[in-house]
Amino acid sequence: MSKADNMLAILWLLKANKRMTAKQLADSLEMHIRTVYRYIDALCASGVPIVADSGHNGGYSLLEHFKESPLFFDLEEQKALIHAALFAQEAGYPYGDVLKQAVTKLKRYTNEAQRSEIERHMVGFEVVNPSAPPSNIEGFLQQLEQSVASCTTQHMVYQKGYGLDEQERSIDPYGLVHWRGKWYIIAHCHLRQATRSFRVDRIMALNGTDNVFERPEAFSARSFLLRNLKRQPEGEDQLIPIVIKGNLQALNALCEMWLFSEALVDRSVDTARFMIENHLLQTYVPYHLLSFGTRIQVLEPMQLQERLVEIAGKLLQHHSR
Repeated sequence: MSKADNMLAILWLLKANKRMTAKQLADSLEMHIRTVYRYIDALCASGVPIVADSGHNGGYSLLEHFKESPLFFDLEEQKALIHAALFAQEAGYPYGDVLKQAVTKLKRYTNEAQRSEIERHMVGFEVVNPSAPPSNIEGFLQQLEQSVASCTTQHMVYQKGYGLDEQERSIDPYGLVHWRGKWYIIAHCHLRQATRSFRVDRIMALNGTDNVFERPEAFSARSFLLRNLKRQPEGEDQLIPIVIKGNLQALNALCEMWLFSEALVDRSVDTARFMIENHLLQTYVPYHLLSFGTRIQVLEPMQLQERLVEIAGKLLQHHSR
């Protein structure tokens, strides 16, 4: 174990026991007694209130007020953190390996009863993200996250749209946002001289620079992305707002379909609003909607209404022969 792990183990033992000698600590942790002395000194230097009593019944102990303070997470907190880690990993969290190490360390400092209880809660809890980000963007996500923290300009090669030419540009990253199964970097684009959103999976190459920028005060990347949904991310196919009205059961079923679940923006009892790429309005979208018959009604856009009428007319003509 690392030095930090061993020091935490000593704290754990002292918290669980009223008093322990250096030899008892050394035997429990399978280390030399001199190593225990060094770790005790390091803990004291860092401010941990360890009391050393000499004599026949001597040993090391923690001050009572420190002993009563929670040293680690309780069972419910551990369970919640491990469950949250599953969600983060499925979303393509850029520090997945570090997250796994943290979860492993979390489990290491639990007793057998707690460990068994956690495992029972893990068996029936799984997360499946149907549109998980590609694994090859992890390095880009890490670099962008670090550049947001350090306020350093990045130079990237970005692919606009579907199979369009790649374009070089410099950006000042303001924040990363995970939305509808995709990662977006909100940044000031030097080429456009404006704040833009870029899909991270469209970045072909990314290189740091020594240039430092000043991040706008109180800027929210999340608010910017949601506020500008009608203006598609740079290089993206145009997003069209679709408003559909229907009964509760039909709308629930529609919002659960793979195509619409990722595009849902707003939902009420009888109305749902989606933002869907323009080219899908002529292909997949109308055919999915036709399967709901008269249980739903397209309120907008008109081009989708017209496309539904066109397809329905062709079906009527075909089956009337």
